[in-house]
Amino acid sequence: MSKLLITNIGLLATPLGRSALAGKAQGEILKLSHAWIMTEDGVITEAGSGEPPIMEQERCFETIDAGGRLVTPGLVDAHTHLIFGGFRQHELADKLRGRTYLEILAAGGGILSTVKATRAASEAQLTAKALAALKEMLSFGVTLCEAKSGYGLSTEEELKQLRVVRNLNGTQPVELVSTFLGAHAIPPEYKDDHEGYVRLICEDMLPAVASQGLAEYCDVFCESGVFSVEESRRILSRALALGLKVKIHADEIDALGGAQLAGALGAVSAEHLIAVTDKGIKSMQKGGTIACLLPATSFYLGADYAPARKFIQAGVPVALATDYNPGSCPSLNLQLVMNLACLKDKMTPEEVLTAVTLNGAAAIGRAVSHGSIEAGKKADFVIRNAADLDYLCYRFGSNLAGTVIKGGIIC
Repeated sequence: MSKLLITNIGLLATPLGRSALAGKAQGEILKLSHAWIMTEDGVITEAGSGEPPIMEQERCFETIDAGGRLVTPGLVDAHTHLIFGGFRQHELADKLRGRTYLEILAAGGGILSTVKATRAASEAQLTAKALAALKEMLSFGVTLCEAKSGYGLSTEEELKQLRVVRNLNGTQPVELVSTFLGAHAIPPEYKDDHEGYVRLICEDMLPAVASQGLAEYCDVFCESGVFSVEESRRILSRALALGLKVKIHADEIDALGGAQLAGALGAVSAEHLIAVTDKGIKSMQKGGTIACLLPATSFYLGADYAPARKFIQAGVPVALATDYNPGSCPSLNLQLVMNLACLKDKMTPEEVLTAVTLNGAAAIGRAVSHGSIEAGKKADFVIRNAADLDYLCYRFGSNLAGTVIKGGIIC
């Protein structure tokens, strides 16, 4: 039986609950001064302020002195494209010349360039690359992460990516949640048969993913030149029928109505949402859909930022994630995302903390067990090189994760 005691916490900051927080509640977090946390076998047993109630049993605990610093829950990155071959640094010059994301994709670059590299990579090569990325994520305090497929675009290649995710779970500290994103782009071999590829996803890919238990979620890139709202509806409806939960890349560039579809289907989350309409926000609120916003992608592409304040005012829970991928966000720094959310999305530090912990966990179905520091939750937290939450969000570009603890184990 392993027991861990964190003492001398200057400030413990955490949301509370086992589901996503919306509206005013998103910014109402618990702050305890002179705090402590007790864990047993990787689960939080108690947390409080003042002197911890252990006395005679103290020798049974491994003890960490937080040195008067800030402690937060482990961060949750609820939207990543973790498994891919190669990078796309050669596209930087195209971006500097003003070519748009969709123009690069239409010319055979973008996602299709990564598809070629991913198909050429072995599972072992993809695993090694993802391991390096996960090590870096952990260094920023990320302890739980979503990982999408979407760079195979054939049945076997999509299954290959998802097997890598499955095999990475338990071999390194960061927990992974799998999402199938076969509807990420139209592969070259289906360039002139769009409908044929949609049928392949519905009739071959999704049944294989579901029968092999390789993903919990199905996602679709609902966007101009990629998958229409009706095609997205077909794919996501098929996924629901097979027992998968659904997400959707919605209204990133054009307001097609992806957010309305997300709400209508009861999607767990809709992601990007830069061009979302008021109608889409209302549908998401009605459908209980979380808005997963990706400000680092806006930063990298020089695009507008999603209207975070509109979502919060409308009672839609907001999560934040990196969107780590080789094209539109080659960064896995979730702390940078926190900075951007304050500076560009005008979210408060308290709202941001909830977005990258409890609401992020809810966006991937883990809020019951992750995302906050309270009894019964997974013992995932970060001792920060910061005195308070404001400092954490203020220090732009610096890694302030001091000690990361995952499942009660110091990483």
